Amino acid sequence: MSDPPQAESFRFRREEHLRRPEDFRRVYERRRSVSDHWLIIYGLENGLPHCRIGLSVSRKVGSAVQRNRLRRLYREAFRLSRAQLPIGLDLVLIPRRCEEPTLEQVRQSLKQLVPAVARKLAQHPPALSQPQEPPT
Repeated sequence: MSDPPQAESFRFRREEHLRRPEDFRRVYERRRSVSDHWLIIYGLENGLPHCRIGLSVSRKVGSAVQRNRLRRLYREAFRLSRAQLPIGLDLVLIPRRCEEPTLEQVRQSLKQLVPAVARKLAQHPPALSQPQEPPT
């Protein structure tokens, strides 16, 4: 028995995760971020036909149970909202508050902040590194 075609579009696929420390580092080094009451988002162009997200939840937020609950909440909000978000971005989501927002509050934040970080990235394209000349 196969899943209905519409269920596939809501699945949170493996290639949509940022997992490696180098991926997070590249996003942070681009230094483009936006924030609101609930969330800070760092962004970077990835050249892929989909967005990838990583979550960074500080120990200041609380116990491992609380941090994991926030991760699940933010992942679910992304999964449900990604059809309305720009594509081709790597995003690092950082919860701003210890208190837990509702799913709808996180979805609204994503719908406002992801396009804003995409505009910032478009306004300030990455600096192309100059090829170094070999020593003579």
